[in-house]
Amino acid sequence: MSIKPGILFFIVGLLAMSHVCKAQSPAGVVDEVVWVVGDEAILRSDVERVRNDYGSQLKGNPYCSIPEQLAIQKLFIHQAAIDSVDVSDSEVNQYVEQDITQKVMMAGSREKLEEYMRMPMTQIREELFDMFKDQLIAREMRRSLTKDVKVTPAEVRRYYKDLPEDSIPYIPTQVEVQILVLRPEIPQNEIDRVKDELRGFAERVNSGSTSFAALARFYSQDEGTRRAGGELDYVGRTDLDPAFAAVAFALTDPKRVSKVVQSDFGYHIIQLIDRRGDKVKVRHILRRPEVSSEAIDEALTRLDSIAADIRADKFSFDVGAQQISDDKDTRNNKGIMFNIKDGAQTSRFEMGDLPGEVARAVDKMQVGEISQPFTMTDRRGMKVCAIVKLRARIPAHRAIITEDFQVMKTAVEAKKSEDVINKWIKDKQAATYIRINEGWRGCDFQYPGWVK
Repeated sequence: MSIKPGILFFIVGLLAMSHVCKAQSPAGVVDEVVWVVGDEAILRSDVERVRNDYGSQLKGNPYCSIPEQLAIQKLFIHQAAIDSVDVSDSEVNQYVEQDITQKVMMAGSREKLEEYMRMPMTQIREELFDMFKDQLIAREMRRSLTKDVKVTPAEVRRYYKDLPEDSIPYIPTQVEVQILVLRPEIPQNEIDRVKDELRGFAERVNSGSTSFAALARFYSQDEGTRRAGGELDYVGRTDLDPAFAAVAFALTDPKRVSKVVQSDFGYHIIQLIDRRGDKVKVRHILRRPEVSSEAIDEALTRLDSIAADIRADKFSFDVGAQQISDDKDTRNNKGIMFNIKDGAQTSRFEMGDLPGEVARAVDKMQVGEISQPFTMTDRRGMKVCAIVKLRARIPAHRAIITEDFQVMKTAVEAKKSEDVINKWIKDKQAATYIRINEGWRGCDFQYPGWVK
């Protein structure tokens, strides 16, 4: 149920800048309009805000790179308004809450953050909301412009045919891993405790004594939606856990809270916000039963016995994963873990792509070896116990067309997408009114067409 925020386009653009700029920051100016793009102004304060947050990570002169990236962002936002490309407030709020949490940790407290930024928390939220909304709309517009970019196998082969060897993508060491998972047993009284807790929340909301969103912020264990008051964006039935979807799509009264529903993520109560065609917008509170240390020890002991039987050839890891494992994602694939990367599914993982606990287990293992039992948190946030088998280790190498076609295809798609974006920006530069103040022009811009 968690939603993982992605990397914002314009920040990535800033961090990737490597050109050297020559302009210097004007001195002694509190605030001023430094660029005008169409009918949109870029203020010096806008530049300073980004410089304060990311300046140490930028290359070159920030008074060149930052306003250029802000100008590109404004081109995207203007086009997004024309094409009706938008993002939901709930998605924006997730970024806002994440950023505030990080800022509070750095400042030491909310009060110190307000003192440092010289504004109350409500104003901080408003300014961050506007900033993140612009960034997310620009990202969605960029995706919209490149959504039709496709490459054929022939294009991939042609692209790499004459490429110098040192320009061919370098593939780090990869591994293929099988996993066998046991979920520690949870006693009925613990399940009843969680259900009673959620029923109590529902009664408080239904009686009007507390808002659902406030309870979600305090008590929900879904970190992806908790800070947004448990709110999910509009989703279709197939985007949700089946049990969760069955209840969410049966709701009709936004003032009432659902019964307690069990999903693969834990236990929930749900409140309807809105319905739009075949999609529904809801908020929820997730609670998970606590797993006792005794139950964990019992599962680890059983896994230790299973691993011993596999090593003694009483049955194979494949059979054990198919017949014993509690992991729905892998048990029908003989326990083979699959990695979704760049939109494609592969059984190969770079070490950094594996769950941390699995990576630590396989790091020093030999191919064919079975690990000792260990505990981990699965992708649903549940505490489980597992053993893994290292199925293969592929040494680091330059990409080979026969073995690493997807990596090469992704690189060519990225190159074509970047070509589309570059052409689009240059066309927009030529057709858009742009004014840059004296003192801000003498830059080695990524796109020279700003100065006319």
